[in-house]
Amino acid sequence: MISLGSGLDRLASFASASHRRACLLLVLLSLAAFLPGFAGLQPFDRDEPRFAQASKQMLETRDFVDIRFQDEARHKKPVGIYWLQAASVAAGEALGVPQARTTMWLYRLPSLIGAIATVLLTYWALLAFVGARLALLGGALMAACVLLGVEARFAKTDALLAACAVATMGALARAWLDWTRSLAFVPSRWNWLVFWSATALGLLLKGPIVPMVWGLAMIVLAIRERSLRWFAPLRPGLGLLLCLIVVLPWFVAIAIKTGGNFFAESVGKDMLAKVGEGQEKHWGPPGLYLLLFFGTYWPSAALAAMAIPFAWVKRREPQILFLLAWIVPSWIVFEAVPTKLPHYVLPLYPAITALLLLALVNGGINRFRRGADLTAFLIVAVPAALVGVLLYGTWTLDRTLPWLALPVLALALVVAFRSFLAYREGAFEGALWRGVVASLLLGAGVYGLAAPSLRGLKLSPRLAEAVQAVSCPNPEVMTVGYREPSLVFLVGTNLRMGADGSAAAAFLREPGCRVALVESRFLDGFRQGLAASGATPRLLTTIAGFNLNGGKRLEMSVYVRE
Repeated sequence: MISLGSGLDRLASFASASHRRACLLLVLLSLAAFLPGFAGLQPFDRDEPRFAQASKQMLETRDFVDIRFQDEARHKKPVGIYWLQAASVAAGEALGVPQARTTMWLYRLPSLIGAIATVLLTYWALLAFVGARLALLGGALMAACVLLGVEARFAKTDALLAACAVATMGALARAWLDWTRSLAFVPSRWNWLVFWSATALGLLLKGPIVPMVWGLAMIVLAIRERSLRWFAPLRPGLGLLLCLIVVLPWFVAIAIKTGGNFFAESVGKDMLAKVGEGQEKHWGPPGLYLLLFFGTYWPSAALAAMAIPFAWVKRREPQILFLLAWIVPSWIVFEAVPTKLPHYVLPLYPAITALLLLALVNGGINRFRRGADLTAFLIVAVPAALVGVLLYGTWTLDRTLPWLALPVLALALVVAFRSFLAYREGAFEGALWRGVVASLLLGAGVYGLAAPSLRGLKLSPRLAEAVQAVSCPNPEVMTVGYREPSLVFLVGTNLRMGADGSAAAAFLREPGCRVALVESRFLDGFRQGLAASGATPRLLTTIAGFNLNGGKRLEMSVYVRE
């Protein structure tokens, strides 16, 4: 009988024998990591449905220049992700997907593709630093990374942005290491095209983030080398021209359409506001990303932390210097900015993976260092804590447990413990591969089996189902007390937002088929308004659930006047 360790070792040897096999295995691992729950998870407030709704409105209005959420201009990010999501939904409609415009997984397809691309591009980038077998492991570790798994399932920019960042840094690494004679092969003559194409796409996705990452790294390396001649093979003149050709048409169009307001909003009120203060209640102190790192980069974080002494000792070597230039300046910027979200540092995780693998191959991980075993036990402690929170949440919200998920979650913890034991035996590569398997099992259990049972979190889908159950076609709908973007996305762009119960009562007095969704705090004012008008709408149903954004339980009454 083949043990788990020997089976994984044989698989790694077989797949790393050719780039085609390695890429095929990484695609399969990515699909196994990212597909559970991909189609079944409800729209996750608030950012995801905002992106999806704006993309849906592009299809509704056929305006592919301006970006809007209902009647409000959404001038925060460039247009790239909205175009990709709209194209994905249009393809779904052409292929006959029912109710394609409110089918969230269609909007998530660009993120899924971006996450898979991040895994494959990590493998490609790591080939500049390590051999094929370890580069394969690095790609697998990115597929197993908790944060990338989350972003693969969200219809936002960040999985694609990570792919763009790692593409530019893989190309930049080849130019730098070739200059310092640390590269074992000659970079492709198309290396410059990878670099600037990824930069252009990154600009259309999220403005200056990708250029910031490679720009800060380039400055550090230029200071170290006292020269920028090593950058010349990337053809900056031709590359900048390519970027202008790609991005300038939309930037000119949006400037003309909005009279320059897009740039005032996106740069002045979004980007600079994040630098000045914690925006949208996302403030965090410096050091928060380091604290979150052990959860967001699981299962690799513990061993990566042990590679820090190795990186410090070898910091002047060209490979390590490049990786530190990739990580440290951008990390400092993200820590200094008051607005903090976990996904901001995702573009830096492939570089941390490379440092971990270089420490692995050069004997740079010392398991006898004080505190090493305690750090390594996070391989078990992090998923155990996640499972505990999940079980507590399902029981608290819905008085049930995810019975189908329990065996899979238990097996994930067993494999995570086996990973810890392999580390104790000094089999670091085997420990990391076992961590990949544990992550696949954990994702299947959490996203694929447990999340669907969290009915209490699905307020918007259940309210949308209630609206669809109304006998009259195309009703007008107003919501009071619950204003989440997911409800707009699922119910319709014309969903009205009422200020109080009397507004809902007045809304139901108007002619036509109408539905009012009234939160329990506003029921008294709603009933008083009905009594004054003499209207008698029908109570269709009452839906209770938990709003994660507000952090409180809600009870919504659905009234209909047919």
